[in-house]
Amino acid sequence: MINDPKTPVWQRAEIASPCVQVCVIHPRERICTGCFRTIDEITQWSQLSDAERDALMGELPEREGLLKKRKGGRRARQLST
Repeated sequence: MINDPKTPVWQRAEIASPCVQVCVIHPRERICTGCFRTIDEITQWSQLSDAERDALMGELPEREGLLKKRKGGRRARQLST
């Protein structure tokens, strides 16, 4: 088959994107809630070197803590004020 991913021409050695198809930018932190990259990092991903991608991938786990999970939605926020 021509487009068989096992064919060497279709194999790539680059670092895979951290995208998880959940593209929502957090309004305060300005990072994607799915992959934890900034908009600039997302748009520049294809131009980054492997070293730059690797460095960025190392930073992403720390960013998850920046996003506070809301518990209870709107009703819980109304009751807490």
